[in-house]
Amino acid sequence: MGLFNRLFGKKKETENEVVETVENVVIAEPVIEQEKQIEEAVSTDEKVAVETEQEQVVQTVVEADAAEESDTDATVENVTVETVEPIESVEVVELIEEVAPAVVSKPAEEDEEITIDVDALAQIFAQSREETEKKYESSLNLTRQTFANGFNELFANFRAVDEEFFEDLEETLIMSDVGVELAMEITQELRQEAKLTKAKSSEDLRALIVEKIVDKFDEDKLPSALTMEDGLTVYLFVGVNGVGKTTTIGKLAARYKNEGKKVLLAAADTFRAGAIDQLVEWGKRSDVEVVTKPAGSDPASVVYDALQKAKAEAADILLIDTAGRLQNKDNLMKELEKIGKVIRREIPDAPHETILALDATTGQNAIQQAKEFSMVTPITGIALTKLDGSAKGGIVLSIVQSLRIPVKLIGLGEQLNDLQDFDEEFFVRGLFKELL
Repeated sequence: MGLFNRLFGKKKETENEVVETVENVVIAEPVIEQEKQIEEAVSTDEKVAVETEQEQVVQTVVEADAAEESDTDATVENVTVETVEPIESVEVVELIEEVAPAVVSKPAEEDEEITIDVDALAQIFAQSREETEKKYESSLNLTRQTFANGFNELFANFRAVDEEFFEDLEETLIMSDVGVELAMEITQELRQEAKLTKAKSSEDLRALIVEKIVDKFDEDKLPSALTMEDGLTVYLFVGVNGVGKTTTIGKLAARYKNEGKKVLLAAADTFRAGAIDQLVEWGKRSDVEVVTKPAGSDPASVVYDALQKAKAEAADILLIDTAGRLQNKDNLMKELEKIGKVIRREIPDAPHETILALDATTGQNAIQQAKEFSMVTPITGIALTKLDGSAKGGIVLSIVQSLRIPVKLIGLGEQLNDLQDFDEEFFVRGLFKELL
């Protein structure tokens, strides 16, 4: 099932399928067949015999269930005994207390067990997910209006599914920052798709267009989760000045710090004193140490010192800020190459992520930045910033489809917790739900 059907499909049809399946299963039960035998029995003796046989079958089943339940209880007891230790772990309990302190009940006596209200904890996480989805909807408001206005204008002039309509559609998608290549590809596919489905009304066409865009976004789904190693995990951040790169690093540091991880920052953008000061300020706000050197120092030496410190102090996460002088590509490439060599010499499989920060408000210019940086260094993921102030969030579709680079982090506001892991379902629902 495609992403479109998962998010916007008709639930009623699914419910009917489930009901029909359940009914079929019920009809196939042997007890029903035995009742039919009872009704068809001619003599009372036959009826009594069948009923007696049914009672014996039911009794056998009950006894078997009881035996199985007994075995299950024993298994559960064993599992409970085995899992008491991690549940009583100070680290785990403290982590749950940070997230949801109300669900933890501490014992009055030392020999009593710590109890955790699993249902309440699940409800808290569900509420958190609901709040995140609302943030997506709010942040995508301007982009959603851009799509809605474009589609409304397109269908206001709709007369027939002809070449003029497809030309207008392609222009509408391009103006919505979907990207030229993706807009042309979707339009060409829709030419054939519209004929096959015989879509005539504007409602049919609107749904068909959105379905094609959404499912195109879901093809060959790219991994959006950030890599996390058992030991030291190293993230290298790149991006031009002013896109929110350092702010993204600071917010991510605060998140990992709150999760109980030991975090270290490296101010390797030594080209600008302001960049060093900004990262130091974020370190203070997040209570995270920052490795620095004076402005003009060798960036690779800052990274080397940070790696040595991270290993000596058993840090979990090292986040490295770098310069963004894309206008001087040769110097930038040499700088990043040297940083990469230093990292790999100390940790052969690092950096574990190279994240490119892009400003969502710049639209297609962000796509060009991604292409340029991809020629300088391999990019494993995108951190899309300032989405809440952008009407050009459609570039996410273009980034994923044309550049084949996953969006991994997304900025939904100014607060610390507004930096979120990218969720494609929240994004798609927030972008298109009012168009259907």
